[in-house]
Amino acid sequence: MMEIFNPTTHTFDEFDTATQRVLRSTVDYFEGLGKERLLADNRDRVWYQDFLDFNRRERVFATFLTPEAMADGDPDKRWDTARNARMSQILGFYGMQYWYVWQVTVLGLMPIWQSTNTAARKRAAASLENGDIFAFGLSEQAHGADVYSTDMLLDPTDDGGFVANGGKYYIGNGNAARMVSVFGRRSDAPVIDSADTTHRITDDEYAGYMFFAADSQHADYRLRKNVVDSQMYVAAFDLHDYPVAADDVLHTGRAAFDAAMNTVNVGKFNLGFGAIGACENAMYEALTHSDARILFGHRVTEFPQVKALVSDSYARLAGMKLFSERAVDYMRSADLDDRRYLLISAIEKMAVTRTGMKIYEDIADVIAARGFENDMMFPGGLTSMFGLPRLEGTVHVNMALSLKFMPSYMFSPSDVGLLALKHVPAAAPLTEVLRRAGALAAGVVPQLRAEAAKAVVREVPVRRDAADDSFLFHQGPSSGLGKIAFGDWRPVFDEFSHVPNVAVFTEQALAFQALLAAAEPTAEQRSDVDFLFSIGELFTMIPYAQLVLEQSRIEGDDTDVLDHLFDVFIREFSRHAVSLHTKPTATALQQDRALDLVRRPVADLDRADRVLNRARGLAGAYTMKP
Repeated sequence: MMEIFNPTTHTFDEFDTATQRVLRSTVDYFEGLGKERLLADNRDRVWYQDFLDFNRRERVFATFLTPEAMADGDPDKRWDTARNARMSQILGFYGMQYWYVWQVTVLGLMPIWQSTNTAARKRAAASLENGDIFAFGLSEQAHGADVYSTDMLLDPTDDGGFVANGGKYYIGNGNAARMVSVFGRRSDAPVIDSADTTHRITDDEYAGYMFFAADSQHADYRLRKNVVDSQMYVAAFDLHDYPVAADDVLHTGRAAFDAAMNTVNVGKFNLGFGAIGACENAMYEALTHSDARILFGHRVTEFPQVKALVSDSYARLAGMKLFSERAVDYMRSADLDDRRYLLISAIEKMAVTRTGMKIYEDIADVIAARGFENDMMFPGGLTSMFGLPRLEGTVHVNMALSLKFMPSYMFSPSDVGLLALKHVPAAAPLTEVLRRAGALAAGVVPQLRAEAAKAVVREVPVRRDAADDSFLFHQGPSSGLGKIAFGDWRPVFDEFSHVPNVAVFTEQALAFQALLAAAEPTAEQRSDVDFLFSIGELFTMIPYAQLVLEQSRIEGDDTDVLDHLFDVFIREFSRHAVSLHTKPTATALQQDRALDLVRRPVADLDRADRVLNRARGLAGAYTMKP
């Protein structure tokens, strides 16, 4: 059963003793500061040195972000995605600015831990032990995160080193990080034309890329400004004839490019957990206020429109937590033979953060003017929540990535029935498509059965063990995404078919498969990002729902909340289907098939009231210390 995080009662007993101690000490630190101090420091843009001093004393980052290989025998140090996710949730709960200094340190460390440069790795481990923070120098003002076009240039020197010149922009922690992982290219290397999407990049063209470590306190590191009006520091900086020695070089050539991509694969996963923490705090504030407020003789939570907003938000938050907890298992179980985590991480970043943004938007209508007052956490969270979907690659970038997995997910060789849909005439009615697909799966297309026998996709176990997730530092090349195999997602939907709205959503998913089989995107549409975005919105809801159900099976499902969540899913799926239907480039067949996806949820007013009462139970259950 899903529970909202409550700092006064949560025990963290899913983790080992050392992890429990660090997580509890972090909660106690913030509770000790109190709400007034947190809000005042944020309002006055106070650099959070006090938090960094706490980090140094308690060795928080050192314990959680040092991989076992660099732990020097410390049994408590490891890179454990499960506990890192919980830390992201806690920091998001108390303020996204605290989450941000942690998040950017994660990003800055990833190129170092992926490197074979032993000297740099030892330097990073020692800096963590000293309580230092890190930064990730990838983006530039002119190019954003277009790594192909970087203007950070490195001139080779006679002693085998380099001199770096160029600027970086939007670099969190760039004011204080003792190691900034900077992406650049050799000045004597060719420039890749990132606009030419037809060109296949050669190893020679990749050869000029480099990752190197810079020190923000070095004299030739010129800090220009904080580019945001915030307590956090998001730097613009220039390197002016900055000396780069051999011990500073982290990656060269294709390895540098892959390190950038693989860093983001891991870093963006934390965004969803930060959003969860922020939403949990917002729900406490909103329900505590609105359930006690009387207007026109009624509690605010008794108004029909507020009841709908609150119950939907509670269910959405449950979905965020269920998906994310199961996503941890996929991240921790990944290896070179199972890279499903790449889709899961993209959805964590894209769907979970946008759901958090939707919750804040709806809760703003519940909390109303109270949400703007200066003794509330809500205003700061509102601003941050609109930023999260736009960090570590925009929603559009992650949607484009997700679409690479769609054929293998929807038409995996392990699913004969789905492949059979491709053999059904395009103009057949939906009922006939599904009927004939079932007949074909029963044996009409035996070669597909042979293909299915070759595909074995292992089950993903629950992973909360105290182990180092070392694969994340050895992810390999960022290619071959279309070949990643997925198992049959439908059994878990069938398992929950007793939940009325799960059954309806399953019908929608099957209809979407029929659309793809009968009216797949044309060559022209595959280059139309606006069109593909509508397809992607529909597709990514299916694996999102799959992991929600998988985690419900693990935790024991709360049927009321689950049914209400899938009520929300059905409405959103139908909205995306209508959007696809109205796209100007959609073919007539696609327009018709899109309307096959529209469904009405199974209404249950009693169930909605029970979910509402669950949400109202948050009123007064937690109040941050003043």
